[in-house]
Amino acid sequence: METVLGSRPVYLAIVGAWMLLAAVAFGALRRRAAPYGRHQATPERGVPSRVAWVLMEFPSAVSFAFVTLCMGRPRSAQGCVLLILWLAHYLHRGLVYPLRIRSPKRVPMWVVCSAFVFTTINGALNAWSLFGIGPELGGVSVFHPRSVVGIALFLIGAAINIDADNRLLAAPRGPGGGYTIPRGGLYRFVSSPNYLGELVEWTGWALASGTSAGLAFLVWTAANLVPRARANHAWYRRTFPDYPAERRALWPWVDRKPVP
Repeated sequence: METVLGSRPVYLAIVGAWMLLAAVAFGALRRRAAPYGRHQATPERGVPSRVAWVLMEFPSAVSFAFVTLCMGRPRSAQGCVLLILWLAHYLHRGLVYPLRIRSPKRVPMWVVCSAFVFTTINGALNAWSLFGIGPELGGVSVFHPRSVVGIALFLIGAAINIDADNRLLAAPRGPGGGYTIPRGGLYRFVSSPNYLGELVEWTGWALASGTSAGLAFLVWTAANLVPRARANHAWYRRTFPDYPAERRALWPWVDRKPVP
């Protein structure tokens, strides 16, 4: 078992397959948005939102911590910082954020199960890449320019994501607890600044970790969130005739202008 966990060819083969699966997911999500939240046709069926978010997000913290402990790591300041960043993100997403959700909707069981499997594998794979495929982080110091820039991007992305979530949760609820138009912050420019924040965050992670698993996670993040941001943007424009015309889907000033 120890030989397998230390085998770079096995690791690279798994990461390669993981990236190919992300490409498949991207193709599927471009055709149809995952049916939860505003894109869910039957909100009365499935797992309650709060429970669903715990099951979908928290396993990543558990699997990452478990693999890290099994490897007897971290043994460097850089490893400790990355461990703290990962756990902080998923403790927030998996425990704090669900407690604040007000939506009466439920998440389909297959969506919850798919996310549970993904986050469990992704957490384990990233911990394995950091602490099982050695030497740990290639000896890069926490003060290395790549690490400093990556950690800064991670923190900036986390701040964007949390601010956007706060504004979305604070927005007035429509009839039946439905969505309204979120305002302020980066919502002035894009429809999904929470997704923009996550993309910045995991770009920073990929840079700071310097691992192919970190890059694969960034690919997965883009494969999932870019199509969903565009689907959200289209939904807002269909649902609200007064939706701000200057907003883009995900990238401020970069996305093409919406068709009237």
